Amino acid sequence: MSNPFVRIVEPLDPKQPLKKFFNLSKLEDVRYARLPFSIRVLLEAAIRNCDEFLVKKGDVENILNWKVVQHKNVEVPFKPARVILQDFTGVPAVVDFAAMRDAVKKLGGDPEKINPICPADLVIDHSIQVDFNRRSDSLQKNQDLEFERNKERFEFLKWGSQAFKNMRIIPPGSGIIHQVNLEYLARVVMDQDGYYYPDSVVGTDSHTTMIDGLGVLGWGVGGIEAEAVMLGQPISMVLPEVVGYKLLGNPQPLVTSTDIVLTITKHLRQVGVVGKFVEFFGPGVAQLSIADRATIANMCPEYGATAAYFPVDDISIGYLIQTGRDKEKVMCTKKYLEAVGMLRDFKNSSQDPDFTQVVELDLHTVVPCCSGPKRPQDKVAVSDMKKDFETCLGAKQGFKGFQIAPDRHNSIVKFNFEGCDFELAHGSVVIAAITSCTNTSNPSVMLGAGLLAKKAVEAGLTVKPYIKTSLSPGSGVVTYYLRESGVMSYLSQLGFDVVGYGCMTCIGNSGPLPESVVEAITQGDLVAVGVLSGNRNFEGRVHPNTRANYLASPPLVIAYAIAGTIRIDFEKEPLGINASGKMIFLKDIWPTRNEIQAVERQFVIPGMFKEVYQKIETVNKSWNALYAPSDKLYTWNPKSTYIKSPPFFDGLTLAPQTPKTIEDAYVLLSFGDSVTTDHISPAGNIARNSPAARYLTSRGLTPREFNSYGSRRGNDAVMARGTFANIRLVNKFVDKQGPQTVHFPSGETLDVFDAAERYKQAGHPLIVLAGKEYGAGSSRDWAAKGPFLLGVKAVLAESYERIHRSNLVGMGVIPLQYLPGEDAGTLGLTGRERYTIIIPEKLKPQMNVQIKLDTGKTFHALMRFDTDVELTYFHNGGILNYMIRKMAS
Repeated sequence: MSNPFVRIVEPLDPKQPLKKFFNLSKLEDVRYARLPFSIRVLLEAAIRNCDEFLVKKGDVENILNWKVVQHKNVEVPFKPARVILQDFTGVPAVVDFAAMRDAVKKLGGDPEKINPICPADLVIDHSIQVDFNRRSDSLQKNQDLEFERNKERFEFLKWGSQAFKNMRIIPPGSGIIHQVNLEYLARVVMDQDGYYYPDSVVGTDSHTTMIDGLGVLGWGVGGIEAEAVMLGQPISMVLPEVVGYKLLGNPQPLVTSTDIVLTITKHLRQVGVVGKFVEFFGPGVAQLSIADRATIANMCPEYGATAAYFPVDDISIGYLIQTGRDKEKVMCTKKYLEAVGMLRDFKNSSQDPDFTQVVELDLHTVVPCCSGPKRPQDKVAVSDMKKDFETCLGAKQGFKGFQIAPDRHNSIVKFNFEGCDFELAHGSVVIAAITSCTNTSNPSVMLGAGLLAKKAVEAGLTVKPYIKTSLSPGSGVVTYYLRESGVMSYLSQLGFDVVGYGCMTCIGNSGPLPESVVEAITQGDLVAVGVLSGNRNFEGRVHPNTRANYLASPPLVIAYAIAGTIRIDFEKEPLGINASGKMIFLKDIWPTRNEIQAVERQFVIPGMFKEVYQKIETVNKSWNALYAPSDKLYTWNPKSTYIKSPPFFDGLTLAPQTPKTIEDAYVLLSFGDSVTTDHISPAGNIARNSPAARYLTSRGLTPREFNSYGSRRGNDAVMARGTFANIRLVNKFVDKQGPQTVHFPSGETLDVFDAAERYKQAGHPLIVLAGKEYGAGSSRDWAAKGPFLLGVKAVLAESYERIHRSNLVGMGVIPLQYLPGEDAGTLGLTGRERYTIIIPEKLKPQMNVQIKLDTGKTFHALMRFDTDVELTYFHNGGILNYMIRKMAS
């Protein structure tokens, strides 16, 4: 079938044959001219796939009529141009593909039909940990240990790259997925199969939105949904509302992009943007570099939006050239965007589109700030940090409280480290990490940190030796310009040596603290602090022994490391006193914006990017030496504790089973608000007394060999035992934090996994009760797979974060939502009741269903299957079952 929207145009590149691109619905159509730029990308994707198999012409009309239908739950398909994955989510995706090939073969189909159709890039960045720091060989030692721990996982991924077409692996040590995407993988405009069209991407990591800063529409999806996209299934989505975020003015001289994004995060959490696009516009956008915009877009999940889009402008085009992209292709990109009306001039208000809602921020009002101690949206001005922390110490246990008795606020614990005596107190900094693509992708803040380090060393300041300092850049380019500009040696003198190229401390791979430090923290029950330039600081995520964690810009990370405490007022108190007895204040060593920009202009050049990225796939010798079998079907090793065939497809038949009413379910756990995917499926250390640890010990492993939950995501036996295993879990059924619950038939308090096993053996279904923002945080699919394996049939919550709801749908777990004005409290639910959830024979999107309790009480809840496609997945027991049946038939 010919596509009615194709338009043949003169070649944009005179050296190439005649090209085609898609007439984005007749540029003279006034509806198109008023569409938000992010919606124009959705429109283009619909037009590009307008044939009898994927998209109806009516879908194109619906998108054109966005202003009219945006509030009406109109379902539209979206087929992105690319998929990106990181290894924590990539390994389970490849495991699923391998198992799906087995399942298709068993059902009589061709197993090789299970193969990515659209290009997929998998960047290995989540495996390396900060085991070694403050030494010149830290990088090599951490990388060697990474390979020692993960050799089996890496061999499996290498098999996947050979067994599946269209799947490229970026080896360990290359950088962080979103920074590599920004600097290297992103095209902005695709030139494929004779067509030009806008680049777009979904990724199995929630911070995929970082690429929105370059003008590539992208967002995070669950691994389950990404697998379906890779196999050619469009994403079924409700046409989103678009919040216009107008930026005005210029940032103050001491303000960084980190300060701006933390301010925006708090603001948009207050506005409420879950499930919506945010699109930035206004003259203030023109004051921001692409790295600044990428920092803002990166933290989109923290403010809850689906996407945080900055349309392409001339600064975007300049960034492509700065990062070493081919100049001729970049010029073609610009010509194409001009031709279809998608090149933005932020100073020209006549280009401003219609939005659902407009909110504003004057950049001049932003002040230096941090966020914490437990959530990214809890912004605190640096000038208020000391007072705020001291208030949190005594406040009731919660997001802004630790409930420390007043007579213990000034407790001090003495300890010895490497032969010297030190003291720790509440607020002492024990981790200071320049980490995460959120900030290491931005030369201005990284060079700012380097220049601050230089001035600090020259002023005679040092960092206490017990503080775990580290620098984990998002790409090799960062090290290149830090070294060339002469600041790397000063960072090293303060303890900020390069420890690896990966996510590291940002995702909880912070490695161990010195034993004497841990003992002092435990002895005094101290609220010790981690300061990091990352994007998340949920409880238990960064390190088990840092109860308070603050997000800060790289220069502030160094400043707090030098101070050694969060309880400091930088305006009134010195950072330290040098050997000459002189007090050194932060203002004495803070570099000016002009200083930073001068260094950036001189040392951040295209040649660096070209040199680093031209050898990115071949530079890792350890990766090159790995052996991988060439078989198209994977040979599962029953002795493996990393890679295991999952049970998701056991007993799968060609015909789907009719969903049944859930009868007399017990409540496994009862939660309050803001339960994150870190709470549901932690990525970090495996506690030695946990069900997962007991399983690994039974397989002959020692604690040193446990690795992390994230690295074990290819093994369902470990991950099921790791579900709800976060040490900071707050379950209303038990009196203290921890991964335990009450098994109601016996009245015993058990580890969550052990309780779930007892229920399963007795044939009892389970549900989970929760408050607002259930499933906030990372896109990890195991936060849905794990509960599914525990026997959880449904979750009843006040609201969901977008990706997690999608993941529950993908696993066939029913996301139920209290009706407006109702919650567990208003309905008088204790969680000790038994719940029967009536599943009608005929289902429709977003319908109300009846829930009956064994107490005789009855109420209704909203079933959050939002589209007809999601109901199709539910009828099949999940999206992967649907794809297997589709491929097998």
